[in-house]
Amino acid sequence: MVSEITKISGRGIILAGDDIDTDRIIPARYLKAITFDGLGEGVFIDDRKALQGEHPFDQPQYQGANVLIVNRNFGCGSSREHAPQALSKWGIQALMGESFAEIFFGNCVAMGIPCVTADAATVKKVQEVVAANPQAPVTVNLETLEVQVGDYTTKVTISDGTRSTFIAGTWDACGQLVANADQVLATAGKLPYISWGGLGVS
Repeated sequence: MVSEITKISGRGIILAGDDIDTDRIIPARYLKAITFDGLGEGVFIDDRKALQGEHPFDQPQYQGANVLIVNRNFGCGSSREHAPQALSKWGIQALMGESFAEIFFGNCVAMGIPCVTADAATVKKVQEVVAANPQAPVTVNLETLEVQVGDYTTKVTISDGTRSTFIAGTWDACGQLVANADQVLATAGKLPYISWGGLGVS
């Protein structure tokens, strides 16, 4: 299983505003879902209904975009994993912003969604470039720590530890377990308190 993430390419979508919390990303009533399937339809649903088609996630020029450009403290509020899941189900594969709430950031990392940061002026510039040309190609490059939108390129940041987990593919805990299943079973077989007869471990 190859889980390395070095570059995300596609198009950008802008969501301006500070302190956009997880309840706005996906309302609490969606937490009753047994699976994450279908959460993409509910992403920002209350905001979208209030704006009657004028929300970026409803505007035609942003359909199919996969890089979300936000502002400060995005993903604050409750720690619901459903928030990045809803974004992912809609199609978001990477985020750029001024800052991200810590738990939201961690949930994104666990799903393989890089969240890179830049100062307010840089983020505003990227938002302006995307707004002027929503069809411009956008690339988030974790190896060079750059975001490119059309002809505009800027440096971004992400912690060294998080960056290395994406590049090495070690962000994917489940994938690591599957890839090393034989070693997991061998270790389990040495533990006196585990009995997995059906899996060849007794």
